Amino acid sequence: MTTYCQNRTVIVTGAGGGLGRAYALALGAEGANVVVNDINPETAGATVDEIRIAGGRAIVNLDDITDYESAHRIVKAAINEFGDLHAVVNNAGNNRDRMFTSLSEEDWDLVIKVHLKGHFCISSHAAKYWRGKSKAGDDPKGRIINTSSGAGLQGSVGQSNYVAAKGGILSLTLNQAAELGRYGITANAVAPQGRTGMTEDVFAEMMKVPEDGSFDRFDPANVAPLIVYLCSVHSAHVTGNCFESFGGKLSIAEGWKTGPVKDKGARYEPAEIGEVIAELQKITPPAQKVYGT
Repeated sequence: MTTYCQNRTVIVTGAGGGLGRAYALALGAEGANVVVNDINPETAGATVDEIRIAGGRAIVNLDDITDYESAHRIVKAAINEFGDLHAVVNNAGNNRDRMFTSLSEEDWDLVIKVHLKGHFCISSHAAKYWRGKSKAGDDPKGRIINTSSGAGLQGSVGQSNYVAAKGGILSLTLNQAAELGRYGITANAVAPQGRTGMTEDVFAEMMKVPEDGSFDRFDPANVAPLIVYLCSVHSAHVTGNCFESFGGKLSIAEGWKTGPVKDKGARYEPAEIGEVIAELQKITPPAQKVYGT
């Protein structure tokens, strides 16, 4: 057994299946103490059993990531059981896919709550704990790993609520990295592609396991080594990134940045704006196409 995360305590949300389960298993195999958080006690228990059978250490946690005080209990459970906390992997998610004009307030609120607020709640308590350690003279080596999506990077037709949440997570990650580095905390986002409960029904044919034994590009375990690395002490210099991971492919997303500028040196008149925009469009690289267009 390798020990890339030996004695590192890691919370993984949504770890009862899909990507979260793959992360939890890989972390356990690499020596981490894993807090398996999920809303389903059976699948969470199965993940913990698998980690323990392989010789690792793990506990089940069923607290609600979308409730601030409940999320605090997740952090306290990790510390009480294993003596410390080193990383949070915000993986849990949901979806309520609708075209924008069919999207209800409930559809919006539920997705924003689980993804965006869920990312905030646990990370807030973890960051406060690590800040306290830092102020006491200790290096907490804290790690926040957030989950975005290609949808958050470039949009996705029929998923306005999900897109807004995942885009918000990207911006949150940038701010966390900028603000928390002084306390020995890194923050990175991952936009993974893999077979999960949210994707395998919609993309069942595309994501099915190859029958010929060839490389399974959609196996969620393909993303897990990146998560293990980001949770480890070896990634202290890596922060403020969004990594895209799919099969054997790994890249860092190029986010919003100021493009070419046209500077008049004075205030534009409304009648001038159209021509300036046309000139900028010619010299500014276009965004990637929205998924589904």
